[in-house]
Amino acid sequence: MSILPPTTHSLTDLLTAVTVQAQHGPADVRVSGLTLDSRQAAPELAFFALRGAQTDGHQFIAKAVEQGTAVVVCQELPAELNPATTYVQVPDSAEAMAHMAAAFYDHPSKKLKLVGVTGTNGKTTCATLLHKLFRELGYHVGLLSTVQNQIDEEVIPATHTTPDAIRLNALLAQMVQAGCTHTFMEVSSHAVVQHRVTGLQFAGGIFTNLTHDHLDYHGTFDEYLKAKKGFFDGLRKTAFALTNADDKRGMVMLQNTAARRETYSLRNLATFRARLVENAVHGLHLEIDGRDVQFRLIGVFNAYNLLAVYGAAVLLSEDATEVLTILSGLTSAPGRFEPTVSAKTRVTGIVDYAHTPDALENVLSTIAQIRQPSQQVITVVGCGGNRDAAKRPIMADLAVKGSNRVVLTSDNPRFEDPNDILAQMQAGVPPQEQGKVLTIPDRREAIKTACALAQPGDIVLVAGKGHETYQEIKGVRTSFDDKQVLQEMFDLLGK
Repeated sequence: MSILPPTTHSLTDLLTAVTVQAQHGPADVRVSGLTLDSRQAAPELAFFALRGAQTDGHQFIAKAVEQGTAVVVCQELPAELNPATTYVQVPDSAEAMAHMAAAFYDHPSKKLKLVGVTGTNGKTTCATLLHKLFRELGYHVGLLSTVQNQIDEEVIPATHTTPDAIRLNALLAQMVQAGCTHTFMEVSSHAVVQHRVTGLQFAGGIFTNLTHDHLDYHGTFDEYLKAKKGFFDGLRKTAFALTNADDKRGMVMLQNTAARRETYSLRNLATFRARLVENAVHGLHLEIDGRDVQFRLIGVFNAYNLLAVYGAAVLLSEDATEVLTILSGLTSAPGRFEPTVSAKTRVTGIVDYAHTPDALENVLSTIAQIRQPSQQVITVVGCGGNRDAAKRPIMADLAVKGSNRVVLTSDNPRFEDPNDILAQMQAGVPPQEQGKVLTIPDRREAIKTACALAQPGDIVLVAGKGHETYQEIKGVRTSFDDKQVLQEMFDLLGK
């Protein structure tokens, strides 16, 4: 499904919510499209010159003008102005683009109930569970997630956790056009800082947790916290702000929000409370608000995810009993604690997206809670290149502490040397634990080795990439699916 705006818009209408510092050129301009890519610039289009971490869009203004773009939105005017082009100078091009994109697509977020999920871990699981839940409740529902974007069951491939503001508003407009009443989306810290969600009207926001991640981008943990909190600061008083009361930064999220403040917890007093009765290989048994419920999901971290989803659904006026009944039968998102069991030796392979210290610790803790004393845990783990390097030794240390054997390997090295990444991970392995660690840069060989080491009934955890079906090396993505490779190695080794 694609969407084309039925009419063009006047530039004046698109600038209603934008702070304009200066405007040069024709005032009576019609705009039939928006772009931040100068290669796509054309007559009747508005081009946005964004300042990014890698490139500055201001360098491409001349190219956009050469291609006939009607409007240039920028933070700094070029030395030479084309008299046929309208230049709009603003304090922040990304913020202006978000407001103009929302106006261009007729504010689609106001026409459905949009709920954002933010936090370090659990965003994809919560958004996916909400999408599945509300589909089962009989609604037409949109999903915007790391794994994929969906309009009901139609899948639209995802390229970022949160798309740019133009693409995001276009997707929301598609969802409105398709009859969606609800949309659930992940909101990354990058999306908040880069104004991708600016101008959207949310019915609610969910906070999962906050741990060490993305410091390569934000610089400090405080800036990372500030980015997450910024999402809640922007919620309207008609929205709800649902936070994890057991996370030590959970209540910080609510400090300056105008939204209704709601909480969920396994350990403290909260609006929505659960008690963990059992966490076993067959699933979770929780008591939620006085109701006993069995779930198919495994792990304490999923108890929090389920509780957050339940709370959000109730805050969206759904019946609590019906919500729990449906949730009890749902499975998680792809690549989130996803099991594969070998037919012959009953070795259990688990693929998980755990790419942060907290996520890896949660997965290993969950395995420790459900495994039998005789089962050995063999963990395959790496760290992505051109990302937060500070977590690399921590990840290795956690893997060693939670496993009987560890195979350190490549994740997505991107433009870094995999051996440099692995050396930084190895620095986190205590000297007395070196004997149980192998380092194999080739990820396929690493998974093969882990499977070969596994004895009948053991557990092989392959962490870091989860749902991803590629490996990125020096700018090139090649096909690589952890779950598929794991199954191939089971078959090859007769496991």
